[in-house]
Amino acid sequence: MPACHGESLGLEGYRALDRMREALTAALTGGISPSSLALAWFDWSLHLASAPGKRLELADKAVRKAARFAAHVAAAALHPDTPPCIEPLPGDHRFRAEAWRKPPFSLWAQAFLLQQQWWHNVTHEVPGVSPHHEAVVSFAVRQLLDIFSPSNFPLLNPEVLDKTVATAGANFLEGFSNFLEDVTRQATGQPPAGAEAFQPGRDVAVTPGKVIYRNHLIELIQYAPATETVLAEPVLIVPAWIMKYYILDLSPQNSLVRYLVGQGHTVFCISWRNPDASDRDLSMDDYRRMGVMAALDAIGAIVPGRKVHAVGYCLGGTLLSIAAAAMAHAGDGRLASMTLLAAQTDFTEPGELALFIDHSQMHFLESMMWNRGYLSADQMSGAFQLLRSIDLIWSRHVREYLMGERTPMFDIMAWNADSTRMPYRMHAEYLQRLYIDNELASGRFMIEGRPAALQNIRVPMFVVGTERDHVAPWRSVYKVHQLCDTDITFVLASGGHNVGIVSEPGRAGRHFRTGFKRASDLYLSPDEWLAAATVKEGSWWTEWAAWLAGQSTPERVPPPAMGAPRKGYPPLADAPGTYVFQR
Repeated sequence: MPACHGESLGLEGYRALDRMREALTAALTGGISPSSLALAWFDWSLHLASAPGKRLELADKAVRKAARFAAHVAAAALHPDTPPCIEPLPGDHRFRAEAWRKPPFSLWAQAFLLQQQWWHNVTHEVPGVSPHHEAVVSFAVRQLLDIFSPSNFPLLNPEVLDKTVATAGANFLEGFSNFLEDVTRQATGQPPAGAEAFQPGRDVAVTPGKVIYRNHLIELIQYAPATETVLAEPVLIVPAWIMKYYILDLSPQNSLVRYLVGQGHTVFCISWRNPDASDRDLSMDDYRRMGVMAALDAIGAIVPGRKVHAVGYCLGGTLLSIAAAAMAHAGDGRLASMTLLAAQTDFTEPGELALFIDHSQMHFLESMMWNRGYLSADQMSGAFQLLRSIDLIWSRHVREYLMGERTPMFDIMAWNADSTRMPYRMHAEYLQRLYIDNELASGRFMIEGRPAALQNIRVPMFVVGTERDHVAPWRSVYKVHQLCDTDITFVLASGGHNVGIVSEPGRAGRHFRTGFKRASDLYLSPDEWLAAATVKEGSWWTEWAAWLAGQSTPERVPPPAMGAPRKGYPPLADAPGTYVFQR
């Protein structure tokens, strides 16, 4: 026994050495595994080297693009208003200014876009390369190309040149000042400039309410009624633990919580604790038990005898799905309906985040979290910024450092900077069991020895995806149709992962598509659904409010008391509570 025990300690010591080395490497790479990149690069380069047909094709395309560009240069020399020979990709606004349409700036833009298109061909459809490695190499090459975009250089960017002439160079002084301020704030752990104008409880998260329950992991907020009578069934909101809850209670004019209260709902919302190193061993099941289930217990004490409309946003929706599936297996009938907002239940097509999730990257992340006991915001932010590097990195570089203009801070931007951490064990389980092993969709996710099978959920569901979501692509969200044998109303809203959900009535330019599938109806593919869906202008919130009312008891009732002191749920503090201020 002593020898075996010593051997175990020795093996763990070797593992710890590897983890320490990886944690140190992560500090230099921004949390991206060099091994994962190297594997992708070797896969792509070896297969390209052994594919003479693909190389000849690339040479042919290079010649064609060179000839195309030469013809454009010749035409532009005679007619400066010659139409471009290639347009930027949708969503690429770097060259949208009119000045980019005139030589010589148009020529630099056209040369760059043709080069970008050729490299797309280089990194795609190489015979034998695994799809994941192809995506990683294409992504890495795109990041490198974006560095050399002519829009990033003052002498090649007509907008920067015009600004320099107009301000006699003062834009560079302002830009340098902005740069110094940003570096100082980042080094000292301060939020971005302007974020101080959006303080929870003062400017955002101001819907009146009380914290009526607190444990080590959550504060449960009950919001004060805004109507004389309310719908009988309360609403429980489960936000993602990766974010502060008040994305759903931002400014008064775009607060989803305030909207629900105004519609006559009794609303409860979970505010997650911001974990630290002492929480490293919190598991996914702890989040289910101490989060969703503890909240349902509290609501049952405050509003006894009533079922609950449960709402989950992003990862909170995934957690809610797991809890609901476990409840269904156990015969727990406390849910009246489920609403999933930009939440995935099947992770076979998780979007661009999959670029940072494979076995090599997973082991690297585990070592980073093992070192600190959690995954910090700075370790996550790099990956999210790279996914939208044109908007979040390079366009900001041009606007704030070359043009000398500050982007006005607004509530969602300030909220996005108010980041959270994730405990080591929980996040490792989440990535391994859901992203890599896809246990939930395959019915292999076990809760207390029993499968949390989504097929067992029978309550009606309202599911929202967003058109430009890079975190939870709507086609991935749509897969819930294949997993749940219940009535599903699916909505596809305009916007992205956050703006598509925070889409209050009255905002211009909003639309959504909606379709309904009974449990007995035939399954439609995402494209078939898209073709058949009804298009409506405005906010999907109104559609959801009508749906919630339809799932509720028709008779309205007096609002419940705030908390239930005699049952152990006294009001503890005013909303937004204390956990939201943890840094």
